[in-house]
Amino acid sequence: MTHNYTPTVKDWLSLLLLILLWGTSFMFTAVSLQSFSPVGIVSLRVLIAAIILTLFMYAKGWRLPAEPLAWAIFLLLGIMGNLLPFLLISTGQKDISSGIAGLLMAFMPLATMILAHYFVLGERLNRFKILGFVLGITGVVIVLWPSLVGTHSNLMSGLLILLATFSYAINTILVRRLPSYNPVVKSAGVMIISSIVIVPLWLWQDLPWQQSYSLKATLSVLWLGIGPTAYATILLFAVIGTAGPTFLSYINYVIPVVAYFTGALLLGEVIEWHSLAAMLLIILGIALTRKRVAH
Repeated sequence: MTHNYTPTVKDWLSLLLLILLWGTSFMFTAVSLQSFSPVGIVSLRVLIAAIILTLFMYAKGWRLPAEPLAWAIFLLLGIMGNLLPFLLISTGQKDISSGIAGLLMAFMPLATMILAHYFVLGERLNRFKILGFVLGITGVVIVLWPSLVGTHSNLMSGLLILLATFSYAINTILVRRLPSYNPVVKSAGVMIISSIVIVPLWLWQDLPWQQSYSLKATLSVLWLGIGPTAYATILLFAVIGTAGPTFLSYINYVIPVVAYFTGALLLGEVIEWHSLAAMLLIILGIALTRKRVAH
């Protein structure tokens, strides 16, 4: 069964909005880190998203599943698709700029492609995919190179961000392999169980009621929960539903660019030529992997 999706103007606007929501999330994470710990940021992101998505779900007349298997799946997806990558990114961003974090995240579709070759039927590697992967990994090496040879070693932070791309990639494969539920119900369930896992840890570790938080950081972390986590999730499934998953994959080309330049323009992060070269290589790599092989 093949769908012939024709993206409407509304789909393009939704896509643009998703790019902005996700592309600027690195910048908002950087601002949040001024007052909040990585665990605090992740806790508030998933907790706020859990509340919004659950309300949205009930408003639509949908209900959370009761069977334990569903919640086991939600837990797995919550760890791989939210808790782990959010935590890795927030921790990594303590030492590297939001632009570089966004740039490294562009590696996600390439990581997914490699995993899909082994775990998803019909997703074989071909010469274009391999070449695309090589270009992408070259881009990543260029980004991390200064910290490989330099004295200021933020290599660990860069590697944490890369680990996050693999975490998202594994999550993508899991979503394709595990039983599927209504996407909004699944997202609400995932956020609820993620909150149950991480919020107690945050309360225990940070004693947030004893801390003082700046208004800017507080608003940033609230926005991360509302915008890039909750609203983007609802938007994401709406776009996939009307325009199809391939249309959505275009965002992988643009998000790193948005992340890099919002960090530079709004947070005064340095624009480096080698990062720009790396960004081009990674985006070219993604583009190459999409090339059809003539049989």
